[in-house]
Amino acid sequence: MTIIAAAPGEFVVRIQPGICVALALALDGAVGEPPESIHPVALFGRMIAPLDREWPFSRAVGTSIALAAPLAVAFLAWLLVEFATTVPVLSSIVAGLVLFSTLSLRRLLTRARDVIDVSRTDLETARERLPALVGRDPSSLSPPLIRSASVESLAENLADGFVAPLLAFTLGAQLSLSVGVAAAVWIKAVNTLDSMLGYRSKPVGWASARLDDLVMWLPARTTAVLIALAARDFGALWRARGWRGAPPSPNSGWPMATLAAVLDTRFEKPGVYVLNPDATLPDAAAATRAIRIVAIAGTIAGAMSLLIASVQLSPGSLGLVAVGVGSC
Repeated sequence: MTIIAAAPGEFVVRIQPGICVALALALDGAVGEPPESIHPVALFGRMIAPLDREWPFSRAVGTSIALAAPLAVAFLAWLLVEFATTVPVLSSIVAGLVLFSTLSLRRLLTRARDVIDVSRTDLETARERLPALVGRDPSSLSPPLIRSASVESLAENLADGFVAPLLAFTLGAQLSLSVGVAAAVWIKAVNTLDSMLGYRSKPVGWASARLDDLVMWLPARTTAVLIALAARDFGALWRARGWRGAPPSPNSGWPMATLAAVLDTRFEKPGVYVLNPDATLPDAAAATRAIRIVAIAGTIAGAMSLLIASVQLSPGSLGLVAVGVGSC
């Protein structure tokens, strides 16, 4: 593992991280995701599933899972890329394939479009398709509430499934290619544990939920900025400030509230939260616009990751980026 430090104010152009990001983005755009039978995230989930039960010391077991499982798969990813570094082109390809397995933008957009399109004409089919996006019970949801759930998922999963691993890779790659890949895999594993275990009803879920709250602080706020940028509406960040705390999650409210402000629509999870309560629930046109905005935001995120990963930044530059996003 070679670590190159840039002096303050200097930028060192690097080829391998850029190739890695470009390959991962191209595969996500062209393929979507690997087949579930060989998808590393699905394999990780199948490994964790037997641990999702009551234990004599459930919180201690859950804490061990939350700490050890993401570190274990991140170490495997680091090792895989390190073994490939003897051949520079090979290491970029291996790193790109692993990074690709952590990304999910095309499938998110496709699933949202599938639900939103049929919500206008076939309510039962829309209800059947909605669980591919969100975990709420769709049986009593009206078409506007189905569209609201779909658009909420677009905003939240843009952060979880695309911005977070790209951001982790971009920052980690400032140290080395293998560290960047390991960071992306680590945060993807943390997100996966939260989606599987991070519920009050899960005996082992407390630590996974808290860790996810911590690591998603920056990606969620970055995603809110990207959504505002994609819509060319930075005022949405200010208008959304009163609703961001409505969801139980300390992070998901940021991208969701910003998208609600951009669309000027209400998002509602019945009995849990309402965002932008004075507006109406999204109609088909607003929900379709949300798909376009999220696609643009993802494109901007990919382009920025490609650009930043391709240069070696000084520590001061990284600090300014973090402070700028955190102050929004």
